[in-house]
Amino acid sequence: MRTEPEIRKFEIALDINFAALPRADLEAMAEAGQEVVEVHRVLAKTGDNVVGELLKGHETFYEWDHYPPGDVYDRESHGQFYYHAHSAEQRFVNEHGHFHTFLRPRGMPPGIKPAPVPGFVMPDDPDDALSHLIAIAMTKQGFAFRLFTVNRWVTGEVWYRAADVITLLDYFKIDHAQPSWPVNRWITAMVRLFRPQIVALLEARDHAVASWAEQHPDRDVFEDRELEVTSYIDISVEDQVRSVARALMAHG
Repeated sequence: MRTEPEIRKFEIALDINFAALPRADLEAMAEAGQEVVEVHRVLAKTGDNVVGELLKGHETFYEWDHYPPGDVYDRESHGQFYYHAHSAEQRFVNEHGHFHTFLRPRGMPPGIKPAPVPGFVMPDDPDDALSHLIAIAMTKQGFAFRLFTVNRWVTGEVWYRAADVITLLDYFKIDHAQPSWPVNRWITAMVRLFRPQIVALLEARDHAVASWAEQHPDRDVFEDRELEVTSYIDISVEDQVRSVARALMAHG
């Protein structure tokens, strides 16, 4: 992870007009918000949080390792995620670690194909052409505080256009109990609760990559280690839930 000053230019300014969102979208976000809050509530009753719940059984938390080992993968939806942390000097300020979320091709709707970008080679197993959706940074207290997108080399994903990744958001779901039902419910709901922000981040991601390629024509932009975080925004679950509730009230 680049340091805070280095990534600051990739922060996006976003003022969402929640009242202008379709009522159906607001209702879906409200339901997701209730799910996130409920998971927080239940875990807090025993002094737990989402990160601690996922790391149960791991006595030592090792930088760069995936948690759980082998990732979480839903064989019906083909959604996937893992949690990890970079070295201390490469994390965001106050960050413990972050989740990476993905969707594999078997879970994608017809018509979604990798972007025809320079250097693209289809993996031997077509289902390895997975798309990264969004990353969720967590505080040391175990709460989400930032959403961000990354360059292709960071996760070894296959690159899809922002418009296609936005379509894939609605297909991400972790609908089983291993290794933690609360965490699986939480991460599924987070992608829905913050969908407007994620859409904006993905669009900003493509703009950042295109701008970087134009500024550095002699480099492979998708493998350039100088470009890691491609867009980010700070978030608050509480603020998002309140904004959605107010917008629904305005709809009448």
